[in-house]
This record gives sequence, structure tokens and C-alpha cells, in this order.
Amino acid sequence: MIRQNPLTLLTPVRTDCVEKLNIILEKFKVGLNASLNERFNKLGTLHYARWFILREDSFRDKTAMPLQERLVFSSNFDGEIDEHVKDLVTIFPEYFDELYECCEDYPKAEIRNTESRKNYLLKWKVPITAFYVGAPGRSLKQIQQEDALKNYIWNFINKNNWNGTSALQIQKAIRQHVDENPEFEWSKKQAPVKKINWPGLAVMTLIIIILSPVLITWVLYLHFFHERRDTNCYDKRSQLNDDLVRRLEMDEDLFNQNQFTQVLVMKPGPVRLVTVQALMLFSRTLIKNLFVKGKLMGIPTIHFARWVLIDNNKHMMFFSNFDGSWNQYLCDFIDKSGWGLTSIFSNTKNFPKTNFVFTGGAYDEEHFLAWSRGTQILTQVWYSAYHHLSIKNIINNTSIRNELRKNLSEKKAQLFLKRF
Repeated sequence: MIRQNPLTLLTPVRTDCVEKLNIILEKFKVGLNASLNERFNKLGTLHYARWFILREDSFRDKTAMPLQERLVFSSNFDGEIDEHVKDLVTIFPEYFDELYECCEDYPKAEIRNTESRKNYLLKWKVPITAFYVGAPGRSLKQIQQEDALKNYIWNFINKNNWNGTSALQIQKAIRQHVDENPEFEWSKKQAPVKKINWPGLAVMTLIIIILSPVLITWVLYLHFFHERRDTNCYDKRSQLNDDLVRRLEMDEDLFNQNQFTQVLVMKPGPVRLVTVQALMLFSRTLIKNLFVKGKLMGIPTIHFARWVLIDNNKHMMFFSNFDGSWNQYLCDFIDKSGWGLTSIFSNTKNFPKTNFVFTGGAYDEEHFLAWSRGTQILTQVWYSAYHHLSIKNIINNTSIRNELRKNLSEKKAQLFLKRF
């Protein structure tokens, strides 16, 4: 299985270059509709990428420290980080030079090469607190190949008259047709699919049971000594900055996919930090062992998501790439995993009122949606390698590949054909 990895870079921007950097990013955004998009595609391993400038005024809530402008780069890719960054600066040297010349201590022109560019970028790498992959183990190449296979079979099915033909006979005809095309030789090998790790979940459950007295005491302490004293968000959509909301909405629903970038200020004190780190450990365990079938807490629309604690754990960033609209995405979260959202984000400032860590908060839909929009910031450049594919499409395409060569019963062959 190919491992998909995240990369997040926070690079300080030169004070005299902030406006220039904005102009460059705007140019890159326009360029994604032309040659720049083709260059990204050439990498062959990059699923998603984004750039934006993080400023002190990006945070809706007051920060604990003065912050300088930083250029944030985020990517989801196949393979190892070193190779990924090396590929980026090899294929896009002039783009990275133009961008990062606006940042502090970028190598001077006379000493720039692949190695010096790579080392500079890796210097600003920040660790990921938690990372979710909707289709684990599937490389970009596999996703593209399986999509091509599905379309090839779909065209074959539509070109023929199958009246009176059983589903099993159709499946065999499809297999023969695919085997006649050497382009799909790779499809003869079954694609590995990650399975739920039940023993790992059992161990986790046992640990939670053993620690339950401590956990219950901690939840009660949080409620009576912290949650009841919190300042909460009671904003409504009508109270938000209309200009910001309009700018955010201008970049949404251009494709079947959307992205979400959120920056938050952590509530101060070790209690909140310990709580969020424990919840992130819990999340990482569930992601690794349970959420491996294309659903994050029951939500089947998320391709990649990550949480990143920065600035000595004073601030949090959240990134996601998802199918459908912004409103549908967040309402799915509320309906299916409001407790998860509440437990994590209630440790950030001005979240809707929470009770006992897991209740309230996101379930207060009106204020939660306003809080989400109010803490969202503009992603200035966003790239997706497959705008047209949903997570359901990707997982379905793998199933088509694997079921194509299985000896199916008539009933299962009928289910196979329903995948098209």
C-alpha cells in the first residue's frame, strides 16, 4: 500500500513583501486554470495543495502574542516528504523562487539549486497533530487508473444490447473486453484495501474502560471549573463580516469538491492543552483503526483533513478537502459527529457553549455555523488533482477493479453492475 502523507509549511514573510506576495498568489490562482495546473499534474503524486498568508488579523479572536505574516503551504501527497519537496522544487523552481523570495532568508540566486531550495522549505515544516485520509492506501496513480477503467467499462456496457443476458455473463464479457486492452494489464492485480483493526479497537476500548474513573473526573472538572466560565459564541450569520463571507463564497462550489481552512486561538492553560492533545490521540487511534472505509465519524465526503497546533500550541489550524457544499459538509458533521467537533473545538476561544465536553457546542447549529464561517479564512491558491471524483467514486472504483476478476454469484454480479 502507498502511504499518503501531509506536509504543512509556515514560512515567515518579509515585512516589505506582503502586498507583493498577495499579487503573486492571485496570479497563481488564475494560473491554476491554465499552465500551472498542468505543471501540478506532472508531479503524479500530489492529491491536493493550498497556499495562503496567515496574519494576526486572520484570527477572529485575539491572539496571545503578536504575529508576523507567514506563508502557509499545505499538501497531501504519496510517498516520503523529502522526495515530495524535492519534486516540487524540481518541477516548479521559478514558481517557488517567486513565492519564497518574499520570505525571510530564502537562498540567494547564486546558491539556489534543488538541494538548497528543498532544505529551506523543510526548515519550516510543522508537525501534524492529527491526519485523516478518506481513501487510505490509494495513490494518485491508482485513483486515476481505476477511474479510467470504470469509464472504459461504462462505455462498453452502453455500446451493447444486453437483453436476455444474465449479470454473470455480462461481468465475464466485461472482463474479456478489459483483458483485450493491454492498457489495463495492471487491473489483473487485486488492489489492497485497508481493513478495520478490531484487535486495536479492542485494546483502545479496554484502556478507556480502565481509565474511565479518571476520564469522568476530568470531564466533570472541565465543566464546573472551565466550561461554566467560558466566553461563548452567540454570533449569527447576519453579524459576520459580509465582505469576507462574500469572498469565501466566491471560491466555493466551482467544482464538485470544496476546501475549508480554519484558524483558531486555543483557550489558555495546561488543562485545555492536555484535553485537546488527549482527544487528538484518541482521534489518531480511531483514524488508524476504524475510519478506513471512506467515512470519518460517519461522514462519507472527506478526502483529507488535518489538525495542526502551531505557535507553541497557542493556535490551531484545520484544513479539509471535501465533496459537496460548505453548508452540507458542516451539517453532516453536526448530524453525525457533533460530539467529536464539540470535544475538540470547544478548547478554542469563543466556541458555542459546551457542556461536559461532548454536548452543546456544535449541536447549537445556528451559532456553530456562524462560528465556523467566522473562523474560516480565505485560501488564496487551491489545487485538486481530481475535482470530478468524490470519495464514494474513488472507493467504488476500487471495488469495480477487485470484483471484475472474482467468480461472482448471479446476485453479486448484479450488485457489481449496479456500481456503474
